[in-house]
Amino acid sequence: MAMDREQVLRAAAALLSRKATATMDEVARAAGIGRATLHRHFAGRDALVRALEALGIQEFEAALERARLDEDSATEALRRLIAEAQPAADLLAFLYTENQLFEGDGVNEGWARLDARVADFFRAGQERGEFRIDLSPAWLTEALYGLVGAGAWAVMDGRVAKNDFPYMVAELMLGGARRSVET
Repeated sequence: MAMDREQVLRAAAALLSRKATATMDEVARAAGIGRATLHRHFAGRDALVRALEALGIQEFEAALERARLDEDSATEALRRLIAEAQPAADLLAFLYTENQLFEGDGVNEGWARLDARVADFFRAGQERGEFRIDLSPAWLTEALYGLVGAGAWAVMDGRVAKNDFPYMVAELMLGGARRSVET
């Protein structure tokens, strides 16, 4: 029986999102394959996490494309981005806290590319007067990632309904990011 690599990665992502300390044996069981098969494709946890990183970057890049950040107001574009990122939110939450991905010189250039795109989006919103200028685009980017991750964990734990995720994340993010007009 041939192993579907993407299916295994998605099973690993679902498990590791709920249990970051899961063993390779547990990942293999969750994917419905043997440990030896898993190890033939991923030499160890580091290799598996790196493959998940590549999947997460791919998924978030696709969400950025679907969100059409250059259309409409920055507020509406941000709402679309959050909704488009929701299917990958569990994986992104796991990756956001996986320290090995952000240590040393081996940081994936994909993260830098994503960070730059999101920061550019926030900067453009600031230039149009929609977002606060006292918060840096880099900070707004990190805040967005943090809220998406927190929202994903809240949904996984049953504290927030899945259908409420886009609204709750967007409202909290926009509540802090939107520029208020003082009279």
